[in-house]
Amino acid sequence: MTDKMKRMGIVLIGYRGSGKSTVGRKLADRLWQECVEIDDLIVNRAGKTIKEIFEQDGEPAFRAMESDVLKEVGKREEAVISLGGGALDREENRTALQQAGHKVIYLKCEPSELLRRIQADPQSASARPNLTSLGGGIAEIEAVLARREPIWRSAMTAELDVTHLTPEEAVVYIVRLL
Repeated sequence: MTDKMKRMGIVLIGYRGSGKSTVGRKLADRLWQECVEIDDLIVNRAGKTIKEIFEQDGEPAFRAMESDVLKEVGKREEAVISLGGGALDREENRTALQQAGHKVIYLKCEPSELLRRIQADPQSASARPNLTSLGGGIAEIEAVLARREPIWRSAMTAELDVTHLTPEEAVVYIVRLL
């Protein structure tokens, strides 16, 4: 591992269910770096789930907390950072990551596989809000991806299709991308 690789931060982006958390933990272990979950930091600071923040305080309050946490965490040089899917909707967040010089890896996954993974996660429904009025199904995933993918692609350093990869396989490919 080169000194440059050790000093750079790695940011994982993508839709919920793409494996950002699981792959992030395994990648951090592989690189001997800290794993930072932006959503977990927000939940800890707020003392409530993301779904509760959305319901009680609204999405703008959540997005403001997300930006604050991202600015703090984005300064870390040796960390694998997992972002919530909507974090890059804000220009200020994209700029902060770009200025920090992090490698931004988009974990792409097909909508049907995302739905399968989300439905298999018992915590997803209780802790995460629906993202549209479409109710969280395949139509919602496709609609949100259509809106967010161009943003993710404009901010990414590399893209990895994880649809048919195990988390361990994804880690091997990401290390090769670095």
